[in-house]
Formats: sequence, structure tokens, C-alpha cells
Amino acid sequence: MQEREALEQQIAADVRALTAESEQIGRDFATRNNVAVNDFRALLHVMVADAAGTPLTAGELRKLMGTSGAAITYLVERMIASGHLRREAHAHDRRKVILRYDDHGLAVARSFFAPLQQLNSHALAGLPDDDLQAAHRVLAALVAAMREFRAADDD
Repeated sequence: MQEREALEQQIAADVRALTAESEQIGRDFATRNNVAVNDFRALLHVMVADAAGTPLTAGELRKLMGTSGAAITYLVERMIASGHLRREAHAHDRRKVILRYDDHGLAVARSFFAPLQQLNSHALAGLPDDDLQAAHRVLAALVAAMREFRAADDD
């Protein structure tokens, strides 16, 4: 059982290190692209939700960001004006408006993150598919646990 606990502690340390590196990369993106760090956080939330097939409304983004309605409106308007985001009618509920990356925002993100994607691919190249599948299961379980923790904290 001690070996299991040590493995879980190593994974937790790896996740913290990954989070710290990711946060620094987000700051670098914000600086290089003349956006605020909170703008980058918002873009990341929009990207994550969109990739999961659950695009965000401005109200949902406000909750994730922990900001006021006025602050999220200002942020969204600024990101639309800069070409990073656009509003789109929700596919199933026309009363809702969702946020999506605009073409300019996608081009900026792809340009910035393409070298990181190449480094990631190179770093993973020597690992067998079974290892990558296991890593995906581990990360998915951790993301689910973090979302459960955050949801409990919201109550």
C-alpha cells in the first residue's frame, strides 16, 4: 500500500508541476499577444468547453472565472473586438448565445502553441500507445476529481 501512496504522491507532484508550467506558458501567451492573463484564462475555458462538446455562454464563463457580470461582459466584448472570440447561436437552444474562438483567435493560438505541440509529440514519441491510453485515463480521473472538488466548493 505504501508503494501505491508513493505513486499517487508522484502523480500529484507531476500535476502541480504541469499546472505551474502551464500557468507560465499562459502568462507568456498573454504578454506576447497583448492580452491580460484573465483574457487567456477565459480563452482557455472556452477552448476546453468547446473541445468537450459543451460550449460556454458568457454566464457560464463568468462562473468559471469567478467574476461579476459586468466584468465578464467587459472581458467578452474586449475579446470579440480583438478578434479572439465571437458569439454564436446555440445549436439546440436559440435563446442561448455561446462563445467560440474567432478565426483570428484560432490563428494566434495555433501560431503560439504549434511549437509546444511539436515538443509534446516528440516527448511522447517513444511511449507505446498503451502507456498513452493509461496516462489519458489517469488525467481524466484527476480532472473529474478536480471538477467534483470545485463543485462541492460551489455549494
